[in-house]
Amino acid sequence: MFLFRKKAEMPSAADALPGRPTPIPTADRHYVNGNPLKGPFPAGIESVVLGLGCFWGAERRFWQVPEGVFVTAVGYAGGYTPNPTYEEVCSGRTGHNEVVLVAFDPAVLPLEALLRIFFESHDPTQGMRQGNDVGTQYRSGIYTSDDGQRRTAQAVRDAYAGALKSKGFPDVTTEIVPLDTFYYAEAYHQQYLAKNPGGYCGLGGTGVSCPVGVGVPA
Repeated sequence: MFLFRKKAEMPSAADALPGRPTPIPTADRHYVNGNPLKGPFPAGIESVVLGLGCFWGAERRFWQVPEGVFVTAVGYAGGYTPNPTYEEVCSGRTGHNEVVLVAFDPAVLPLEALLRIFFESHDPTQGMRQGNDVGTQYRSGIYTSDDGQRRTAQAVRDAYAGALKSKGFPDVTTEIVPLDTFYYAEAYHQQYLAKNPGGYCGLGGTGVSCPVGVGVPA
């Protein structure tokens, strides 16, 4: 219980690891679709950063969306340590979450529909964990780029919270905060399950439909 509690406690800024001033090396292009991982993205493409457990399976869920996703990338956000490594994030001493950057075309895939995929792909009521993956880096989170995204995220979260409550689930714990910095993860993590099809994927939803974004491919 003590180990679980320590993994589930956010460090303070003063206690966080110092990190480093320069970014860690990563890939340049998406292993699956060949698009550039880093912006600036083409005109009309927006991006949002999402945390929903181990980022290997989470990223695959979004690059497999049939239409509207330009590129995905895994990384770290929501904490204190600049340019962290995977090992540092896993230590629980950075405050960062394992996240997926999704660059998408809102004319094809509106943010509401994208967030439906997000909420239905994990259990947003578990706090600092997803299933057997325990730690602050596995928390549910939406990291927004502007006020419009924040309002949309809050509306979708509230709608799904009501749907979950009606099925007996506890309160939704998804944090919605402005994105400070998205730190790209190491090259080997990018599109990991495309390179390693038999790799670990802990992604799993609640089985409850999110009552927005109707028409999103399953």
